[in-house]
Amino acid sequence: MTGALVLIAAAVVIPAATGWNVRVKSFPPLHAEWMPRLGPGTPLAVLLGVAGAIWGPRLAASLRWGWLLLVSFAASALWMFALATVDGLDGIGAILDHRYEYLGTAREVDDVGATLREYVERIPYAHEHNWPVHIAGHPPGALLFFVLLVRVGLGSGLAAGTVVLLLGATTVMAVLITMRALGAGDLARRAAPFLVFTPSAIWVAVSGDGVFMTVAAWGICALALATATRGAIRIAWSVVAGILLGYCVMMSYGLPLLGVLAVAVLVSGRSWVPLLIAAGAALAVVLVFAVNGFVWWEAFPVLQQRYWDGVASRRPPGYWLWGNLSAFAVSAGPAIGASLVAVGTWAVGSIGPRARDEEGGSASILRDPRAIVLILCAAGWTMVLLADLSNMSRAEVERIWLPFVPWATIGLAMFGPRVRRRLLIVQIGFAIVVQTLLQTGW
Repeated sequence: MTGALVLIAAAVVIPAATGWNVRVKSFPPLHAEWMPRLGPGTPLAVLLGVAGAIWGPRLAASLRWGWLLLVSFAASALWMFALATVDGLDGIGAILDHRYEYLGTAREVDDVGATLREYVERIPYAHEHNWPVHIAGHPPGALLFFVLLVRVGLGSGLAAGTVVLLLGATTVMAVLITMRALGAGDLARRAAPFLVFTPSAIWVAVSGDGVFMTVAAWGICALALATATRGAIRIAWSVVAGILLGYCVMMSYGLPLLGVLAVAVLVSGRSWVPLLIAAGAALAVVLVFAVNGFVWWEAFPVLQQRYWDGVASRRPPGYWLWGNLSAFAVSAGPAIGASLVAVGTWAVGSIGPRARDEEGGSASILRDPRAIVLILCAAGWTMVLLADLSNMSRAEVERIWLPFVPWATIGLAMFGPRVRRRLLIVQIGFAIVVQTLLQTGW
């Protein structure tokens, strides 16, 4: 955790002290403005935070499983609502109504087929009617989600924001079910308070990337359930996993990285049977879009050109290669550094002489709930590092990398009760401070 705090401090102080223009708003590494304030949601956030720190771990350990899922969902939704409404109800709806976001374009779509057919040609800046930033920067699955909201009467900023918030709050349930399906139910209970009271709630509640995170989490959950079942049920869960993960690819160009996490689930579940079924279903989703006019592999190089034609080319890689990681540490919370330490410690121990000499070898390791959690956590961190090294994420990763946050977070379950409580208090306090002092803009 100390390392994460040092990294965050360096990313804030160095540009300010040196005048280094790293091409974001006034508070790098976040795309944010310094704006201290209190608002209607502040007392609720503090009250929830105190309650979570005092009773959260105890409730997570004692509630029946079904109640744990429901309470975790409700607490997550309330936490997101409280943080967002530090800016009143505008904190939920105003950001999604920004001209860079999806809602404005979604309201104008009256022919989905035509939109898909012209999607790629409207990505470049040179096109007279080029897409707004977020539509151009994502495949059409993201836009179509908001088109659906508009068509069912949920197209206002507040209504769409409420849907995004409630969907985002289900992520904790998906992650907990995944852990239990893979044999780590007790550690899921330990992880629950961290998944609920995460600083990333600031961004989940008000961004399309929060939806991507949710779809990804449920896709991974379905894959885990496929490894834990047999027969027709296994096939059904595999198909659901493939459809959801395939749709993730149609929502964000960075989410093929979920393949790393999918492999971790299959390894942890000790079953490769769902792989071909899920992969086939995912490919079918991609091909449906291709048949209807949007070909992912043709769009990606066009998107890359648009990316480098924009501000990204002026954002210095010498800062953002590590500044991205500091932004991720803000979004996931500084305690996230402890999860990386847990993964590293386990990795070293698992390949040491003592581990090699233990009876059962790798097969026995995969029956250890701790190993399962750390494999998933390692996959989360691997996705982060691959995204960073891709050079396609210079800044704004506090929201872009939201789908990776829960999986990096669950490593915090590995610590003892006293350490976990201290880490949870840090996460809660950090989230409230960030939302109180900064206007994050997503």
